[in-house]
Amino acid sequence: MERKKQKEQDLNKKTINNVSYIFIGLFALLVVHIVIFVVFDSANIVINSYNPRLEQIEENIVRGKIMDRDGNVLAETVIDGTTEYRVYPYENVFAHIVGYSERGKTGLEALVNYDLLKSNVSIIDKTIQAVSNQKSRGNNVVATLDAELQKLAHQLLGNRKGAIVAIEPSTGKIICMVSKPDFNPNDIESIWDKLVEEEKKSPLKSPLVNRATNGLYPPGSTFKIITSLAYMRENPSWEDYTYDCKGKDVFGEYTLHCHFNKAHDKETLEDAVKYSCNTAFADMAMGMDISKYRHVAEDLLFNNPLPYSLPYKESSFVLNTDSSVEDIAETSIGQGKTIITPFHNALITAAVANGGILMKPYLVDRIENEKGKTVSKYLPEFYKKILEVDEAKTLTGFMKKVVSEGTGKTSAVEGIKVAGKTGSAENTTGVSHAWYVGFAPADNPQLAVSIIVESSGTSTKYAAPIAKALFEAYIKE
Repeated sequence: MERKKQKEQDLNKKTINNVSYIFIGLFALLVVHIVIFVVFDSANIVINSYNPRLEQIEENIVRGKIMDRDGNVLAETVIDGTTEYRVYPYENVFAHIVGYSERGKTGLEALVNYDLLKSNVSIIDKTIQAVSNQKSRGNNVVATLDAELQKLAHQLLGNRKGAIVAIEPSTGKIICMVSKPDFNPNDIESIWDKLVEEEKKSPLKSPLVNRATNGLYPPGSTFKIITSLAYMRENPSWEDYTYDCKGKDVFGEYTLHCHFNKAHDKETLEDAVKYSCNTAFADMAMGMDISKYRHVAEDLLFNNPLPYSLPYKESSFVLNTDSSVEDIAETSIGQGKTIITPFHNALITAAVANGGILMKPYLVDRIENEKGKTVSKYLPEFYKKILEVDEAKTLTGFMKKVVSEGTGKTSAVEGIKVAGKTGSAENTTGVSHAWYVGFAPADNPQLAVSIIVESSGTSTKYAAPIAKALFEAYIKE
């Protein structure tokens, strides 16, 4: 009898223990869920422009201003009697990067949505506003953007489709970001149906698409920077590389041509970059370990997320050990299936300019209350070292020669050393896209740019001169 009773007690104890373990496990899962929400998800839910809680807040707060780094107003709420409406003084110029606040929110309007609806004035001011039945004014956001450079970039792109990104390499500050075609955010309500219809017909060509971050293009010869890096890493004696360019060459059954079949004769690696020799880069790629080549591309964030808080597309590098000779040759010169966004190209260029260190790109310099007092300040943040210092120095040397002696002469600025790389990317619609990436001053970089002018022709004529004008305006200001 005693044994049976003991057995029952043991069984009950085991059952209780099992139930306890289940509750402990459920509690642990709840704690993990709360931590994930607080650390990762809560911010996204708070800034989500469709969050009904924010709509309620907006009924009691006048949405704050968005300003450029010099205090120029990029977006503000105007009150006309009982009517409030959002005004964008620069109209189309900041359409994508500042965005709009009706029909959902995009760009900075989405990124800093919560900050614009939060009022950090004193309790006395809040009391006075409440007593006088006035709505509080939300905080103002001071962006890293430069309105003058943005206007110039917008003007230089003209009526052509494309994108321009400019970043401060040493900090990661985004100085300008232009995408065309664009739209006037002041008219978003009246043009919305038309924009949506255009997006349905051709999503990739819609004026709503920010081509800087969401436009994927073959990188053309700007990719030769990556191929150069991969070759140097795999070949410590890369300085001994030579190739005799005849204007075209055969790789397997694939014939590759240099621009206009121009023969560059005997070249070093530096010469190949300077003259953007297609056949030399294909020759290099034929002898490389494709797995290592892919690894270099992924070090530079291909097939990887970018450190950026707004929507963007990932760039893609698809070569693998099963790739054909033709695919390898095309990839080495930035054609084929390799695709990149102008924003990603700007990040790579900024890292080269910054000695191999990629700073986290950011758009907000500080938050101020309505009286101009700083509420919070954003500081430069290290993201990742993607190149070694000596690698960045060597690539900079190559890119300086591109501008002083090679294909990038039309980006040269008197009195300032410029480092750059031109590119022409073939596309299925006919005329090539014109690319340019570069930075200046080459030995103490203040600005890194990435420019693409769609279906235009050569970089020498259409993209490099834009870089020249931007460098002149920004560095000589």
